[in-house]
Amino acid sequence: MPTTAELEHRRSYNYQENHSWTDDLPVCRKSGVGFATNQVYREDGHRQEKHPFEETSFHSGSKEDGGTTTYLYGVFDGHYGIDAAKFAVQGLAAELLLGQLNGKTKDQDIKEALSQAFMAVEKNYLESLDDLVAKRTSLQFQIPDGITSYEAYQDYPHIVDQISNLNGQLSCGTTDVVALIVGTRLYVANVGDSRALLCRTDKHGVHKVVQVSVDHNLTNEDEILRLYNLGLNMSPASHNTRRRLGNQENTRCLGNYLVKGAYREFEELAAASEEPIIAEPEIQGGIELDESCSFLLLMSAGLYRSLEEATDTTQVNKDIVQMAIAEFREQKTLTGVAQAVVDKVVRLHTDKLMSSVISKEGQTAFREDMTLLVRRFNMSVVNTPTQYNVLGAEKLQDTAQTGFETNSSSSGGLSTQPPPPPVEIHPYVDFSEFYENIAKARKEGTLPPDLDSLL
Repeated sequence: MPTTAELEHRRSYNYQENHSWTDDLPVCRKSGVGFATNQVYREDGHRQEKHPFEETSFHSGSKEDGGTTTYLYGVFDGHYGIDAAKFAVQGLAAELLLGQLNGKTKDQDIKEALSQAFMAVEKNYLESLDDLVAKRTSLQFQIPDGITSYEAYQDYPHIVDQISNLNGQLSCGTTDVVALIVGTRLYVANVGDSRALLCRTDKHGVHKVVQVSVDHNLTNEDEILRLYNLGLNMSPASHNTRRRLGNQENTRCLGNYLVKGAYREFEELAAASEEPIIAEPEIQGGIELDESCSFLLLMSAGLYRSLEEATDTTQVNKDIVQMAIAEFREQKTLTGVAQAVVDKVVRLHTDKLMSSVISKEGQTAFREDMTLLVRRFNMSVVNTPTQYNVLGAEKLQDTAQTGFETNSSSSGGLSTQPPPPPVEIHPYVDFSEFYENIAKARKEGTLPPDLDSLL
């Protein structure tokens, strides 16, 4: 049995293994993160994960030379493991927070720095896989050409198993959505289908949600055209259809060597004239963070997909922003806001999918990992559940009683205008003559007794 000292040593070793230099950077106190792990729904209700948690996030701020404050936020949704996501967190922070932005004030310069940071992380990550790629190639050469996969496994099972294990490691990749704030300007860069939503408030107090990221999958016509120009004729996916490209769904990601250096091994990608799955980010900005900006949400696809599955909503961005607005009213911390939104989506998804599992014997239902990062601008959490300030002045009404007035325009507004205060309504009929005649009749003794008793 290990001694207490040995247990403490193991704890220290595990902490060092899981500790990175980014953990020591100052955390932005204007932000908070909520998350939930994936779950396989079982009829007996027991907790079961399909795989270890594969997501991570980052929210830090620092002052550059000249006193300009720079903030960096990110949500990283890994697949086939979390290694690529962790690598991206540390790599992007190193590429953007160690003085590279000093003296850069023009939008184009900052966007170029963001793009270069993504490409540098991609290059460094794939180079870290060189030994695995070489080992995989060597093993592949040991299997004769021209034999089927079944024959290969029958004749060379040990080699095939090794290649399969290596494929699992080489498939590790991640989607990224990153928000960079330099001074008062916001820049958002992303690859894959993790999203960024900016909530703004107009002069009438109506919240409007703007998606400031791009979904890189086969629902994106621009991405389908890009693949077509490479020689791939991909039909578009519908809103609720998740089409795969090789071993993943996204047209862009960081990492995942198999759909990049080894993409020709996938039948649907083999015709491409060059690597079809890329790591080049799409960048929005700079967006001036003025008084209209309420808060920013960064989220993994698991959050909005789960809400879509649970409610069949066709306006998931608006629904998530509405949830966040309600939680700003109720929660005392930004982490509380983020976690409360995640928990609500979990409950909705569990209620919907568990009922399916129970009613249909043998059916397998599953919920993905999900992460939500909230960064507030001109919206406050409060210490009491009775009110909070929007833009420091306007009080949001109790949504439990009044609800939200949804703007019917395509802008996706959520109205939070308070009703007008009560005012005195003056009478529109003058009864003064009536009461004068009653008084006169009573004095003269001509008022009927029954009417006199009523008055």
